[in-house]
Amino acid sequence: MDLRLTGKKTFVSGSTQGIGYAIAKALATEGSSVILNGRTAERVEAAVGKLAAAVPGADVSGIAADFEDPEAVQRLLPRLDDIDILVNNLGLFELKAFEDVTDADWHRVFEVNLMSSIRLSRYVLPRMLAAGRGRIIFISSESGVNVPADMVHYGVTKAGMIALSNGLAKLTRGTAVTVNTILGGPTYSDGVAASIHEIAQAQGMPADEVKAAVIGANQTTLLQRFIDPDEIAQLALYLASPLSSATNGAALRADGGVLTAML
Repeated sequence: MDLRLTGKKTFVSGSTQGIGYAIAKALATEGSSVILNGRTAERVEAAVGKLAAAVPGADVSGIAADFEDPEAVQRLLPRLDDIDILVNNLGLFELKAFEDVTDADWHRVFEVNLMSSIRLSRYVLPRMLAAGRGRIIFISSESGVNVPADMVHYGVTKAGMIALSNGLAKLTRGTAVTVNTILGGPTYSDGVAASIHEIAQAQGMPADEVKAAVIGANQTTLLQRFIDPDEIAQLALYLASPLSSATNGAALRADGGVLTAML
């Protein structure tokens, strides 16, 4: 199927690894030029080289920016003037008891998870509307609907992304610009893999056993395994494509059946 993405220009925040990298790779495979993003020039350079090797002939570049720093974001924005597709993927997560989450923790997770999306979208949306086309995709989480007790601050920011996406979609009425959200489920990203290996080391268990035990503790998963980042990327591909023109203001689930509500 031709997704009509050849020649489209994409920026994916937080895309040196995990879900962001998988989305960038999928888009590059479909012919989109892709700008990767990470906190350091070294990480971005390594990811650009990896993607260029994985998709020969791909038009791939990178921009290093720490999204915890608003000034770094401001310096990045002028390079996004002609973006066709914006993927707001960047996100921090950590397990922490609510009473132990400090004001500084709240501020940091809001800056990175939510304010980064706000600043990027505020810049590119008017340009997309003026051009008469564009796609903004938010990578949220089932945790934004079913907020976990041990990651309340993370869940709140992911809920904020869902609300932000829905509100921005209303600004696109009557245009060929769409704004949508993906609600990902438990995904075996690089960050999750690192946490699994840390737990395995600490408990003296094989990592595969810890991985199976962690996902096995989830009582509602229908998939009964971790989602692969590439599986999230396939839904992002559709939403980035002109073929998804009738999908706007939606929160689409790629959660492995973790959410139990029908809607």
